[in-house]
Amino acid sequence: MRALYTFFRSSTSYRVRIALSVKGLDWEPRYVSLPRMEHRDGAYLAVNPQGLVPTLVDDGTVVAQSLAILEYLEEAYPEPPFLPRDLIERAYVRRLSQIIGCDIHPLNNVRVLKWLKANWPGGEDPTRSWYAHWIGEGFRDFEACLRHEARHGTCCLGDRLTMADICLVPQVANARRFDCDLGPYPLLVAIADRAAARPEFARVAPETQGDKF
Repeated sequence: MRALYTFFRSSTSYRVRIALSVKGLDWEPRYVSLPRMEHRDGAYLAVNPQGLVPTLVDDGTVVAQSLAILEYLEEAYPEPPFLPRDLIERAYVRRLSQIIGCDIHPLNNVRVLKWLKANWPGGEDPTRSWYAHWIGEGFRDFEACLRHEARHGTCCLGDRLTMADICLVPQVANARRFDCDLGPYPLLVAIADRAAARPEFARVAPETQGDKF
């Protein structure tokens, strides 16, 4: 039995839903509402003591942190692959994935935005400008890497779907939700939009989830 603790608007949960869909794996959703603080409930902390989503439970094995889950799925279920065999290409895909997972997301996740809103002097809400700034920084680097390496095609690596595309699509979706200006990043946006239109991506998009509200 395979279950995913997920929240529809969580970009990290979205990454893992895409990965499961790409691999053709069945899974049972277990919805965890972040606004209702269900991720801090004792029942959930007993599964993942870090109290974050997503968490994958695969036949009793618990795996947390989205990038670790993606690596686990690639190793446990290698077909179809979303990491290339070639070591240089694999490093390139991981580099792009980590721009999203390590440079952008940690600065823009809900914990950071809530803290900023609660503690910013003068009672102003800085969250949208903060979000847009760090999206700009990260997407500028992502776009520059795509152009410099010139390994892209319809996807981040030629025409092969990889972990980089899986990480990129949710981040572009979130950037649009926050009304970020994506004009300076036409290449990554085009790649993300093509990937998002694929059936394995579309069927697990936030608007398809049972906990959407």
